[in-house]
Order: sequence, then C-alpha cells, then structure tokens
Amino acid sequence: MRLGSAQLLPVSATLAWVLAVLLVAAVLTAVLFQLSPDDTNSRAWQILSAGLRGAVQLAVVSAVIGWVVRSVFALPVFVLVMYGVAVRTAGRRITADRTWWWAALPIGGAAGPVLLLLVGTGLLPVQGIAVIPVAGILIGGALTATVLAGRQGLAELRSRHGEVEAAMALGMLDRDARLEIARPAASEALVPGLDQTRTVGLVTLPGAFVGMLLGGADPVAAGAVQLFVLVALLAVQAVAVSLTLELLARGLITGSDQARSSGAGAKPDTSAPRKWVPGPLRSRRVREAVRSHSSP
Repeated sequence: MRLGSAQLLPVSATLAWVLAVLLVAAVLTAVLFQLSPDDTNSRAWQILSAGLRGAVQLAVVSAVIGWVVRSVFALPVFVLVMYGVAVRTAGRRITADRTWWWAALPIGGAAGPVLLLLVGTGLLPVQGIAVIPVAGILIGGALTATVLAGRQGLAELRSRHGEVEAAMALGMLDRDARLEIARPAASEALVPGLDQTRTVGLVTLPGAFVGMLLGGADPVAAGAVQLFVLVALLAVQAVAVSLTLELLARGLITGSDQARSSGAGAKPDTSAPRKWVPGPLRSRRVREAVRSHSSP
C-alpha cells in the first residue's frame, strides 16, 4: 500500500510550529546543560544557525531539484557543488588553518570510486533522480568519517606530542610516530557506521528502507537497497578514515601554529637518521621511551 506524502507528514502550519518548537528545545537544552567546549553558548548558536540554514537550503534545493534531475548538464554541476560544500565543511571542522583543503582527498577518494563503480556497472542509471540521492549519501558518509577522524586524530597528536617526540627520538620515521599515536583515536570514526549496520532492522530503520516501503516497493527489494547503502557506506568511511589518518601522519593537515610547534604537523629534526620500525615493535618502543622520559 502506497502512503502519500500528504498522509505521512502534511506540509502545514502545524508542521511549521512543531519544527520551531523542536529547534527551540534543542537550543535551550544546549544552553541549560552548557553543551559547549568553552564557557560560551557557542553550540546553542550553532544549533540554531544549523536549523535555520537547513531550512533555507532545503527550500532552495526543493525549488531547483526538478530542473536538475531533468538536465544532463546540470547533474554533474550539482554533484560537484555537493562535493565542494562537503570539503569546505569537513576541512573547517577539522582545522582553522590553510590545510583545510586537504579534506578534498579523503572525501573525493572515498565517495568518488564507489559512485563511478555504480555508474560503470550499470547498477546506478545516469539520471538525476538516482544519482543525486546516492551521491549525497556517499559524500555525506565520507564527510562525517573525515571530520571525526581528523578532529580526534589531531586532538590525540596535540595531547600526546611528547610520545611522538619520544618515538622519533628512538629513530622511528616521523610518519610512523604520528601514525602510531593518531590511529587508535581516528579509527573511532568508524564506530557510528558499524553500529548503524549492526542494528539495522532491529533498532534502526534507515531512510532508504522506509522511503521505499512508503513508496510501495517490495520489502525484500527495499531491504536489498538498504543493505547496499550500508555496505557502501562502510567502504566509503573506511577509505575516508584511512586517507585522513595518512594526511595527519604526514603533517599535511595541521591544527594550528601552536599544534605544529608542539609536534602535530611540525617539521621534524632531520639531523638524526630515521628508519622504518615494524608494526609490532612500535607501541612497545613508544611506551618504553615515554617511561624512560618520565622517570626521575
């Protein structure tokens, strides 16, 4: 049975005021519980601006999407705009310095090949109504993974820069030293996607599945499409996290001038020779160096 959009969620004055109430509730919650990284109400203002910005953007997209899906020339432009906005958003979330543009590599390097694979194999027809939502899902997944891996990896490099220096003092390659410290924290970016895939159908019913069911699709077909989306997102996020971690390890994405001077992205001392250290020995050597460095 097909459920019309008017029955599912009618666009009316009631919908408008319910949305306003929910947005105000989110803002007030952030203020009352001080959900900000500092003493200001920055997160509350971010919630408010995100809600208002989302409303404006969806209004604009709704107005032009009908033209985009019918135009062969507008389709790639629209996808590139999506990609550019994702790069800017992810890069600025990770760092405030000029290295933010490196976010283009993990987002494009993760979502692009999967999208090309789908189009090349014929699973995804070159039509706006099919390409735009799939591209949005893949780019959005890469954006989330890149931001989480970048922020958590940089934070770890800042707080544990002494361990990075200790590992480098042992003769480890600069990249290997940073990689050893940042990897555990950056890999946490995979957890949301893993949890969503593990609990699908039991706890969560994602949008693609529900949307197809409401549109009258067969439940088996809807389940197959949703499984494809989740597995594709796992691949996209794994690649995005790996590339982001590599950028952090090579010092191409840095947090700030202070972070660079403290070891995260700093130019290494090349006076001493560097060598590759096998993986199993890295953690042990880092721990030994830290213990010897901190002992009286």
